[in-house]
Amino acid sequence: MFFDTHTHLGSRQFDNDLPAVLERARAAGITRMVAPATDLENARKLLALAEHEPDVRVAAGIHPCDANSVSGVSWIDELRDLARHPKVCAIGEIGLDYFHAPPEGFTLDDWKTHQAKVLTAQLELAVELKLNVILHNRESWDDLTALVLPFSDRLRGVFHCFTGTMEQALPLLKLGHLISFTGIVSFKNAGVIAETARLVPAEGYMIETDAPYLAPVPHRGKRCEPAYVADTARAIATLRGETVEQVATDTTRNALAFFRGWD
Repeated sequence: MFFDTHTHLGSRQFDNDLPAVLERARAAGITRMVAPATDLENARKLLALAEHEPDVRVAAGIHPCDANSVSGVSWIDELRDLARHPKVCAIGEIGLDYFHAPPEGFTLDDWKTHQAKVLTAQLELAVELKLNVILHNRESWDDLTALVLPFSDRLRGVFHCFTGTMEQALPLLKLGHLISFTGIVSFKNAGVIAETARLVPAEGYMIETDAPYLAPVPHRGKRCEPAYVADTARAIATLRGETVEQVATDTTRNALAFFRGWD
């Protein structure tokens, strides 16, 4: 039984065949899926889906690349209302992204400042609602951890699609946070990511697809979907010298303790 802790079921890439995608996931042994939102509209779309899918929960949040979709202060009230839905299990996907160019109307400095404000507001909301957070990082590690780690005594975060070293992961794990691996660990050039997956303590990590992105071997280059989290689990099992059942057990246990609302 596998738990896909990060799958973008609200992506337009799934609009034409989502029922079949979900059926393939269930057939592959994926018993639970967390679908993170990217903005308020996407959160509403996912909640409408989750109301009819017992194995789907939603993380409600504003992705850093969509931070320009909100301004002022009223948006956090709308997010608060969405996050109180019984199918919401976390705040996410939130974080910082310095890889993509700023949207029109923002200088680079203004864009970084705005992302930081949106992230901080959502961290404060997570504390208020007693929810954990799904964190996005892209070329923003130092700034992201500087903003997130002061909240460590009030919430836990999962650093999703982790691509760092064990040295980067250890301070996070010691504070109770988690890291999560995608299909990247199965790539021949995984390098340091594979080494981190090999060394991370069993209680310190989860698995995900980040579908429709980052399909693992043997599906690399195709649209990713939640069924493929089983392939990521098999790759990690090989790296760790464990059975795939052990990886599934450990990562499901960690996810059940992290996300709200699961049995």
